[in-house]
Amino acid sequence: MDEDSCMVDVARFFLEFVQEESCGKCTPCRVGTKRLLEILERICDGKGKEGDIEDLIALGTQIQQTALCGLGKTAPNPVLSTIRHFRHEYEEHIREKKCRAGVCAGLVRAPCQSGCPASVDIPGFVSLVGEKRYAEALRHHRERNPFAAACARICFHPCEHMCRRSTVDSSVAIRSVKRFMVDQELVIQIPEVLENARNAARKIAIVGAGPAGLSCAYFLARLGYKPKIFEAAPRPGGMMVQTIPEYRLPREMLAREIRMIEGLGVDIECGKVLGKDFTLQQLKDQGYEAVFLAAGAPEGVKIGLAGEESQGVIEAINFLREYNIRGSVKVGKHVAIIGGGNAAIDAARTAVRLGAETVSVFYRRTREQMPAYEEEIEEAEAEGIILKLLTAPEEIIVENGHVAGVRCRKMTLGSFDKTGRRRPVAGKDGDFMVPCDQLIAAIGQRVDVPALTGNLKPAVAANGYILANPLPPLTANQRSNNA
Repeated sequence: MDEDSCMVDVARFFLEFVQEESCGKCTPCRVGTKRLLEILERICDGKGKEGDIEDLIALGTQIQQTALCGLGKTAPNPVLSTIRHFRHEYEEHIREKKCRAGVCAGLVRAPCQSGCPASVDIPGFVSLVGEKRYAEALRHHRERNPFAAACARICFHPCEHMCRRSTVDSSVAIRSVKRFMVDQELVIQIPEVLENARNAARKIAIVGAGPAGLSCAYFLARLGYKPKIFEAAPRPGGMMVQTIPEYRLPREMLAREIRMIEGLGVDIECGKVLGKDFTLQQLKDQGYEAVFLAAGAPEGVKIGLAGEESQGVIEAINFLREYNIRGSVKVGKHVAIIGGGNAAIDAARTAVRLGAETVSVFYRRTREQMPAYEEEIEEAEAEGIILKLLTAPEEIIVENGHVAGVRCRKMTLGSFDKTGRRRPVAGKDGDFMVPCDQLIAAIGQRVDVPALTGNLKPAVAANGYILANPLPPLTANQRSNNA
């Protein structure tokens, strides 16, 4: 089983098998497993409701304890195990009516649409493009996602992985079709926008003008609201404008879509830092009824090695941000980059364009396990960037206060970790040193929650991000209707 397997459907399949094999002598097995199957079928059909997961756990535990034979006692195991390890898939089926694997027919209109994080109606806009109705196709796309032009260039297109056509020959080139569609746009195409004086009078603040904040403002504006965005950077766009290089995302293309959002009545005020220029309490005092916090994770994660405070060591986020905002950044002749994600590859390709003689990317796992997009990795290698795989930094070598190299160790793959990947462990070979005059760390991003929230103490997840419910809480009436 892999990411194409729906764990709710897997549990349903096992329950169907149990129903066929059950002798029917004891009530827990005969009736209890049938009730389990009914709940699972309802969830797979998109008719699940709050409390179904708890009912499955309670009923499965009762069957385990009271069934008379081995088949009956073990029948609930697939249900209880999938809930224990993949509860989020059950919650997506029930709350979001979404099957991420694209398996459950009651929840999936098309696998490509199910694979799209924004749930864009891909068959719809592709069909309109095929009929040369480009303006309608764009409006249809922007019903779900305002950044058609941006996504046509930087989206990692999971929809193509889910495309049914791939079972015949190869998937439809959905992102390429989208890019062609966007290139036909002469006049900006906007879907239906509602006028509502009552909504327009209500004050809503959005902190952060990145993809999340701008999308929130876009959909609010289409409902008649007039939200105001407070952005810390000099220009709106978030990481799209600060860290993604222009050769991947042309700035004028992005600016055009941002102007489209502003044209709907969205006010964007740049240079306003939450926790410094204003606080959440001040927004409340100014009459804002709601605040959407979309500050993102604007800070890089430190390597955790001695010497990282020396000259020549910089985080990839700061390196890319300085280049994209100011137009220039200091780059060394021999650059070493630690990390295997898109930020690492973007920093490497930017360094090459700025004149670095050698650029090496160090990643502690294999190429197949690199988080960066495969096409970006291939283009990086074509530009002369060296990938040093199964290599982990051990120490930063410093001479006269400046980075002079990195002491590394070769790694091997050990047992599987909780992410499903094999864990890198130190190999038997000795350490080796790679000389460099600039070291760029691209191992992750973080957010300084106390600086954002001030006196407020929001719940924080293990990864340091604020815990948030992706779906609005149910009202009392909705709970009673679901009961």
